[in-house]
Amino acid sequence: MLSVLKRGITKVKEDIKVIYDNDPAATNLAEVILCYPGLHALIAYRFAHRLYKWGIPLVPRIISYLTRIVTGIEIHPGARIGRRFFIDHGEGVVIGETTIIGDDVLIYQQVTLGGTGKGKNKRHPTLGNNVIVGAGAKVLGDIKIGNFVRVGAGSVVIEDVPDYSTVVGVPGRVVHRTIVDEQGNLMHNRIPDPVKCDINKLKAEVEILKEKVK
Repeated sequence: MLSVLKRGITKVKEDIKVIYDNDPAATNLAEVILCYPGLHALIAYRFAHRLYKWGIPLVPRIISYLTRIVTGIEIHPGARIGRRFFIDHGEGVVIGETTIIGDDVLIYQQVTLGGTGKGKNKRHPTLGNNVIVGAGAKVLGDIKIGNFVRVGAGSVVIEDVPDYSTVVGVPGRVVHRTIVDEQGNLMHNRIPDPVKCDINKLKAEVEILKEKVK
């Protein structure tokens, strides 16, 4: 029991440090502890997840429900979340029961890691390490998001995404244009529109064909 408590404290310290590393608005420890709902939701989740793994009925879901009321963040106690996970702002975040999240993952407000179907098997996404999911993005179904993937704000991802990719749009499409800074942070204001790019290419090809016909 003591070792479990020590591991829990270590994870909380890491969760606090990652807030400082990712949010320039975090100025002091008291502010981080008292004013970051993502941290509150994560601490409550880790406790509920432990009870869930011990097979204790109902209580983990009650903790999850109360946490949603207080923070606006819903994390099912059955989800598996790695270390140094950061939910920035957090309002409206939903993480489903069979979701698996790797280490050093950052997600923003209104993100849904949701399921498809009514089966009892794996039905929620798996996120690798060092993933960033932009505000309002929806990642749905039993799909795999690779390591170092960036998901643009508002995207709807329903297919696997390979490592070191950036995916944007509805439905989500992998783009090859670099839209991260030197630290690997997603620059939300420079996300391209793949549909618009395709249309512009078609327009250019049509103009070339017109010239040839003339």
